[in-house]
Amino acid sequence: MLTIYGVYRSRATRTLWLAGELGIAYKHVPVIQARRLDNPLADTAPLNTLSPSFLTINPMGTIPCIEDDGIVLYESMAINLYLARKYGGALAPKDLSEDGAVMQWSFFAATEIETQSLKISTTFAEDLAETAAGKAVIDVAARLLQRPLRVLEQHLSSQDYLIGDRFTVADINVAEVVRYAQAHTALIDTYPALKAWLERCQSRPAFKAMWDARGAEAA
Repeated sequence: MLTIYGVYRSRATRTLWLAGELGIAYKHVPVIQARRLDNPLADTAPLNTLSPSFLTINPMGTIPCIEDDGIVLYESMAINLYLARKYGGALAPKDLSEDGAVMQWSFFAATEIETQSLKISTTFAEDLAETAAGKAVIDVAARLLQRPLRVLEQHLSSQDYLIGDRFTVADINVAEVVRYAQAHTALIDTYPALKAWLERCQSRPAFKAMWDARGAEAA
């Protein structure tokens, strides 16, 4: 059976959402980030990214991580592309051209959007968005996101999803990165096609189930 390691409050959401879309059976092992614990190496500490038992599986100590039929993967984009190809049906690329497009959009999100998007998410999560320092961080991040978000806006202005005429793994990979900037509503509102696409993605039952599970998890 597929095993997915990682708490919901992490990049594991991408993989847990995809697993829900695919309808595949899996075991979920909630490995928490060590940085969230006072003493991650204590005997009483929950399983975390510095736990020796987890490091024997993933020496990088990162989440998500999966084990599947003897294969271990621990980069979220690689995990999702692998699972889509193995189980994906309509969510997977149907030919070489789509395969290239799925990889392009996935790595585009990781390299061009995620760093600045995470800065926005972190600033809001730490209740710093209304401070002078927080506003400065958000303003810089939003400015650096203008170009990649314009690219997405242009692409989505003529189609509902990133690849062809259907929802695919590329939409999950990119939507979960753009989501980090979603708290900055003024930024997202600037791009109506992007906003509508994000709402379509997040209205899916598998996303809602994942999000409900995330909300029920300890902060």
